[in-house]
Amino acid sequence: MSKTWRVAGINFDHFHMGDLLRQTFEHQNAEIVSICDEQPERMVEAKRNFGLGDTQVFTDYRACLEQTKPDIVILCPAASKHGEWVEKVAPFGTHIIMEKPFAGSLAEADAMIAAMKPHGKLLTVNWPLVWDAGQQTAHRLIQEGVIGEVLEFHHHGGNRGPLYHGADKIEKEPGAAEKAASWFYSKAQGGGSLLDYMGYGTTLGTWHLGGKIPLEVTCAWSTTPGLEVDEHSITAIRYDCGMSKTETRWGTFTDPWTFQPQPKCGFVLKGTDGTISCFDYEPTIRVQTRQRPEGFDLAVDEIKAPNSNPVEHVIHHLETGAPLIGPLRLDISHIGQRIVDTAYASAQQGCKLTLH
Repeated sequence: MSKTWRVAGINFDHFHMGDLLRQTFEHQNAEIVSICDEQPERMVEAKRNFGLGDTQVFTDYRACLEQTKPDIVILCPAASKHGEWVEKVAPFGTHIIMEKPFAGSLAEADAMIAAMKPHGKLLTVNWPLVWDAGQQTAHRLIQEGVIGEVLEFHHHGGNRGPLYHGADKIEKEPGAAEKAASWFYSKAQGGGSLLDYMGYGTTLGTWHLGGKIPLEVTCAWSTTPGLEVDEHSITAIRYDCGMSKTETRWGTFTDPWTFQPQPKCGFVLKGTDGTISCFDYEPTIRVQTRQRPEGFDLAVDEIKAPNSNPVEHVIHHLETGAPLIGPLRLDISHIGQRIVDTAYASAQQGCKLTLH
């Protein structure tokens, strides 16, 4: 008989908590044993959706961990508080799935790794785009050598804005007061489109590039009067093998999971022997090869367990020892964080910087 994995969801700053709890609820070998947030109103929907009792809902993380003893904790705090929450939870000896990004800074990411090390438990970062069939299909083709060695990635990522949708992508229209109260729009809490979306480009880009490390990073961003954080950034990343770039945007014309905006959200990958374009949530990818330079459309793979969501993937890894998919590995996410950190500093200083 397989073990039933006890899972707790702690800190509901990021609405993705609802998605991750649903994946847990639907996993045959997992159960939600508790949820916890300092603001009880943020847990009402989850309590109702997953049939949780009053004894499973907490506002104190220590009581939550001590009384329900989870095997895995899902954390969804504001970006600047990832380190703080890992340091709080790590001593309780649980595995941790941290919702993206890795951290608000490279120093914070390093502190998270250090906090987990004495306890011998898994820390991993969930990048939701990893579970898109186009990304996994593109990476399979790369591994098969279809486009040769990957030399460049070109990424555009974003949506209408982080407050225009909630858990399960339910649409809503935020007001000015909601923006003012949200950590997404707080500089001190790690808000802004760059910290929200660049990690997708740099982490998945690093995965597709086979772990290559860049030399220099140059970033510029656009700020909006009345807001503390950027809503648009463009970054050039120089490697010894070529140039890559990533663009982040809050304020796309449409959300990519409903109608792709222009420019499309996703990746274009250039290799020594071809190219692949894989745009978010689309049913096909576009491939060029030396044998077929005119290009052709290829249906994306059917993504099955254990590679369709982070909860099942992490549980499979813990049960079998199977390797984690690239972006969930800390070495890949760490390179991505280094690029993000350097880009942020570059935008602040208005100059090109060597990689931090």
